[in-house]
Amino acid sequence: MKPGTVRIIGGQYRRTPISIVPVAGLRPTPDRVRETVFNWLEHLLGALAAVEALDLFAGSGALGFEAASRGAKRVVLVEHHPKAAAALMQLQRRLGAAAVTVLQADWQAAAARLAPASFDLVFLDPPFDGGVLPRALEVACRLVRPAGLLYVESASALDNGPEGLPARHGLTLERHGRAGMVHFHLLRAPPS
Repeated sequence: MKPGTVRIIGGQYRRTPISIVPVAGLRPTPDRVRETVFNWLEHLLGALAAVEALDLFAGSGALGFEAASRGAKRVVLVEHHPKAAAALMQLQRRLGAAAVTVLQADWQAAAARLAPASFDLVFLDPPFDGGVLPRALEVACRLVRPAGLLYVESASALDNGPEGLPARHGLTLERHGRAGMVHFHLLRAPPS
């Protein structure tokens, strides 16, 4: 694989390379992590055909396009940076990925326009610096359906105790992994 690319690893778009736009802070989720996460999702959800997913910090689009490739019914990718958003739109057109919608917008502005409880799965991979995660998780909890799943990447493991960030939102930790300096978590929203 060429430097500056990741690839879609499963489903109908398998092996499709995704070029990484040189944007400060862009950290595409590595192939190995996506493979693990989608194994978790398929174990917990079964087929993804009925799943509606949101990627609030799309970046390269690797997570969202992976979900679409594996049959997700609808995938909304939100990306603020114009060059990264343009690359996502170009990939969507090239693949003919009708289930994918790209919104070039700030994540908070986009989230404000989305209907509450309208997604089964929300991907959150915000910048590690700047303290965005607590607010992003709060917003994602509004957008995910009851008992829906939230995927979160962070620089450190989320505190799973009673005072931790997930517990403050009524979320339960389903799975956790680590790859290098990145911790990845799968959280479940309360049933209602």
